[in-house]
Amino acid sequence: MESTSTTTTPAAASPLLDARELSKLHWRCRRGLLENDLFIEQFFTRYESSLTQRHAQGMRALMDLADNDLLDLLLQRREPAGEQDTEEAREVLGMLRQSGGTPTALQA
Repeated sequence: MESTSTTTTPAAASPLLDARELSKLHWRCRRGLLENDLFIEQFFTRYESSLTQRHAQGMRALMDLADNDLLDLLLQRREPAGEQDTEEAREVLGMLRQSGGTPTALQA
Protein backbone atom coordinates (compact mmCIF):
# COMPACT_ATOMS: atom_id res chain seq x y z
CA MET A 1 0.00 0.00 0.00
CA GLU A 2 1.45 3.34 -1.10
CA SER A 3 1.15 6.33 1.20
CA THR A 4 0.34 9.62 -0.45
CA SER A 5 0.70 12.99 1.16
CA THR A 6 -1.95 15.62 0.54
CA THR A 7 -0.11 18.64 1.83
CA THR A 8 -0.91 20.95 -1.06
CA THR A 9 -1.43 24.63 -0.59
CA PRO A 10 -4.87 26.08 -1.30
CA ALA A 11 -3.47 28.01 -4.30
CA ALA A 12 -2.09 24.81 -5.79
CA ALA A 13 -5.45 23.09 -5.34
CA SER A 14 -7.36 25.90 -7.03
CA PRO A 15 -8.05 25.38 -10.75
CA LEU A 16 -6.51 27.70 -13.33
CA LEU A 17 -8.69 30.34 -14.94
CA ASP A 18 -9.87 29.54 -18.45
CA ALA A 19 -9.73 32.14 -21.23
CA ARG A 20 -13.27 33.40 -20.62
CA GLU A 21 -12.75 33.78 -16.87
CA LEU A 22 -9.45 35.55 -17.48
CA SER A 23 -11.11 37.94 -19.90
CA LYS A 24 -13.84 38.73 -17.35
CA LEU A 25 -11.22 39.32 -14.66
CA HIS A 26 -9.30 41.70 -16.95
CA TRP A 27 -12.53 43.63 -17.55
CA ARG A 28 -13.32 43.74 -13.83
CA CYS A 29 -9.87 45.15 -13.07
CA ARG A 30 -10.16 48.28 -15.20
CA ARG A 31 -9.53 51.28 -12.96
CA GLY A 32 -9.84 55.05 -13.10
CA LEU A 33 -6.36 55.82 -11.77
CA LEU A 34 -3.41 55.28 -14.07
CA GLU A 35 -1.24 54.28 -11.12
CA ASN A 36 -3.55 51.37 -10.28
CA ASP A 37 -3.70 50.33 -13.93
CA LEU A 38 0.11 50.18 -14.06
CA PHE A 39 0.22 47.77 -11.12
CA ILE A 40 -2.61 45.68 -12.55
CA GLU A 41 -1.16 45.46 -16.08
CA GLN A 42 2.21 44.37 -14.70
CA PHE A 43 0.41 41.80 -12.55
CA PHE A 44 -1.34 40.32 -15.59
CA THR A 45 1.85 40.40 -17.66
CA ARG A 46 3.71 38.48 -14.97
CA TYR A 47 1.06 36.06 -13.68
CA GLU A 48 -1.65 35.70 -16.34
CA SER A 49 -0.77 32.14 -17.36
CA SER A 50 -0.81 30.88 -13.76
CA LEU A 51 -3.83 32.67 -12.27
CA THR A 52 -6.28 30.45 -10.41
CA GLN A 53 -9.85 30.70 -9.17
CA ARG A 54 -8.38 31.60 -5.77
CA HIS A 55 -6.44 34.51 -7.26
CA ALA A 56 -9.56 35.73 -9.07
CA GLN A 57 -11.48 35.69 -5.79
CA GLY A 58 -8.77 37.77 -4.09
CA MET A 59 -8.56 40.18 -7.01
CA ARG A 60 -12.33 40.71 -7.08
CA ALA A 61 -12.25 41.56 -3.36
CA LEU A 62 -9.55 44.17 -3.98
CA MET A 63 -11.41 45.60 -6.99
CA ASP A 64 -14.37 46.39 -4.72
CA LEU A 65 -12.24 49.16 -3.21
CA ALA A 66 -12.29 52.77 -4.34
CA ASP A 67 -9.30 53.72 -6.50
CA ASN A 68 -7.53 55.74 -3.80
CA ASP A 69 -7.99 52.98 -1.21
CA LEU A 70 -6.59 50.42 -3.63
CA LEU A 71 -3.60 52.64 -4.36
CA ASP A 72 -2.94 53.01 -0.63
CA LEU A 73 -2.77 49.21 -0.38
CA LEU A 74 -0.53 48.88 -3.42
CA LEU A 75 1.87 51.50 -2.09
CA GLN A 76 1.86 49.87 1.35
CA ARG A 77 0.42 52.96 3.00
CA ARG A 78 -2.02 50.62 4.74
CA GLU A 79 -2.92 46.93 4.94
CA PRO A 80 -6.19 45.19 4.04
CA ALA A 81 -9.10 45.46 6.47
CA GLY A 82 -12.72 44.37 6.51
CA GLU A 83 -13.91 42.42 3.48
CA GLN A 84 -10.48 42.70 1.84
CA ASP A 85 -8.69 41.13 4.80
CA THR A 86 -8.80 37.58 3.46
CA GLU A 87 -6.06 35.10 2.72
CA GLU A 88 -6.83 35.29 -1.02
CA ALA A 89 -6.82 39.10 -1.14
CA ARG A 90 -3.54 39.28 0.82
CA GLU A 91 -1.93 36.77 -1.53
CA VAL A 92 -2.98 38.74 -4.62
CA LEU A 93 -1.97 42.02 -2.98
CA GLY A 94 1.52 40.61 -2.44
CA MET A 95 1.65 39.59 -6.10
CA LEU A 96 0.45 43.05 -7.19
CA ARG A 97 3.05 44.75 -5.02
CA GLN A 98 5.84 42.56 -6.46
CA SER A 99 4.77 43.18 -10.03
CA GLY A 100 4.13 46.90 -9.59
CA GLY A 101 7.55 47.93 -10.72
CA THR A 102 8.53 51.20 -9.08
CA PRO A 103 6.13 52.11 -6.28
CA THR A 104 8.53 54.73 -4.94
CA ALA A 105 8.24 56.62 -8.23
CA LEU A 106 4.47 56.65 -7.75
CA GLN A 107 4.77 58.04 -4.22
CA ALA A 108 6.65 61.15 -5.37
